[in-house]
Amino acid sequence: MKSVVAAWLLLRGAWHVAKGYLTIRFQFPHLSSAEREAKVQAWAQGLLRVWRIDLQVLGEPPAQGPVLLAANHISWLDIVVMHAARYCRFVSKADVKAWPVIGMLATGAGTLYITRESRRDALRTVHHMADALKAGEVLAVFPEGTTSNGLTLLPFHANLLQSAISATAPVQPVALQFIDSASGEISLAPCYVGDETLVASVWRTLTTPGVRAVVSYGVPQWPESRGRREWADELRQAVDALRR
Repeated sequence: MKSVVAAWLLLRGAWHVAKGYLTIRFQFPHLSSAEREAKVQAWAQGLLRVWRIDLQVLGEPPAQGPVLLAANHISWLDIVVMHAARYCRFVSKADVKAWPVIGMLATGAGTLYITRESRRDALRTVHHMADALKAGEVLAVFPEGTTSNGLTLLPFHANLLQSAISATAPVQPVALQFIDSASGEISLAPCYVGDETLVASVWRTLTTPGVRAVVSYGVPQWPESRGRREWADELRQAVDALRR
């Protein structure tokens, strides 16, 4: 029975993704930035409802920018969950842009792309991020650089924090967790780590009822006189504290 339900949810999710694609393709060119942001947030909230994933928001999401959100990274669901809690522009690896359908969804949602292997491209991205922060936008990064199982945190990379230092903008720590609603324990169902395929992770998530996504917003931190490596360590500690 779980497989039948999951297959139905997968079909409903595919239709929801298709509607998002059509919205970006045909409506976004005629909408203001604020209207596009509202559409992205509503779409993300809708996908969570379709897939029976509850959303719990703790703390205070930023009312406005400039601010850089620094979150831990667990799953392919993280971006959807954060958009559902509060619209933000993500910084993502460049190859996502070429993914069928997903690439258009990510680009339509305002994603900034970075080629991690290229130092020059990383510097370009930092400059674009700083310009976006100076323009009052809300950006988001995953400083771990890859996903973990959600039980521990990987070290935070510091390079992208330079954008906040250059723009004299705050960084707000954000903790993501997936919880089993029945037991209150950490749920590993949405995890997407190692060599696991995206299909396997999605299927496990859809066959696991009672998953709740928790987004915890901490207190924004200003650059002050900290170096970016020191700041990265302090942000990691803040995110870890939010998970407890």
